[in-house]
Amino acid sequence: MSEKLKIKLSIADRVYPLTIDPAQEEGLRKAAKNIEQLAKKFEQNYAVRDKQDVLAMCALQFASKIEQNGIEQTEGTKEAEQRLKALNDLVNSKLAL
Repeated sequence: MSEKLKIKLSIADRVYPLTIDPAQEEGLRKAAKNIEQLAKKFEQNYAVRDKQDVLAMCALQFASKIEQNGIEQTEGTKEAEQRLKALNDLVNSKLAL
């Protein structure tokens, strides 16, 4: 079993100490960096000063991306299933000859 790692992440001018698995470190640091960048963008573009509002907007942005990716993945899966079914039908029809 691997040792836990203690790190500190800064998000919206607050420091969050975390105890994590070492394999999570890179993802958490990248996520914190992305949140910081998006928060700065919202503060500059929309003159939002309340950190809670900025973080809520960030959460909405990231959650909507996840949902949209799920929708697109589902649509891609349906299309792939339709193509596979058509290919399977074609193969079956040729084997029936």
